[in-house]
Amino acid sequence: MQPGMYQEYLDNEVLTADPIKLIQLLYRGALESIAQARAALAAGDISARGHMVGKAVAIVNELALSLDHSQSPELSRNLVELYDYMARRLNEANAKQADEPLAEVARLLADLLTAWQQLAEQALQPTLSAETVGGGAAAYAAEAGAEYQRVSYAW
Repeated sequence: MQPGMYQEYLDNEVLTADPIKLIQLLYRGALESIAQARAALAAGDISARGHMVGKAVAIVNELALSLDHSQSPELSRNLVELYDYMARRLNEANAKQADEPLAEVARLLADLLTAWQQLAEQALQPTLSAETVGGGAAAYAAEAGAEYQRVSYAW
């Protein structure tokens, strides 16, 4: 795929994505940035490492800022604390030129991405309607997606 076509594909994917898919795209972007930072660290490329860590921190911060605390205050608070921890570990990795904090944050993000993928799969299953599960999985999926529908800067 040509670079222009790939960018066009990504742009289209973002513009047509539902809230759950957007969160997944952010997690994937952060994971890709961390993978590139780790490769730059191994190659001794300080500039590229710093750029990629900065990009990952920006994505993690955007995830924190995008939370709608009115939807699920306790979950939002826990996620903000986790995102803050991740941002601090990424900055520590950059400052100390250490791989372990990068690997740790990558594992955390991968676990969260897996959870969002499972949530998306549950939301797509026709048998998991609010009627058949008493509002359980389907309602949670709808609530989780709604949590990221608008940006809230009020903590």
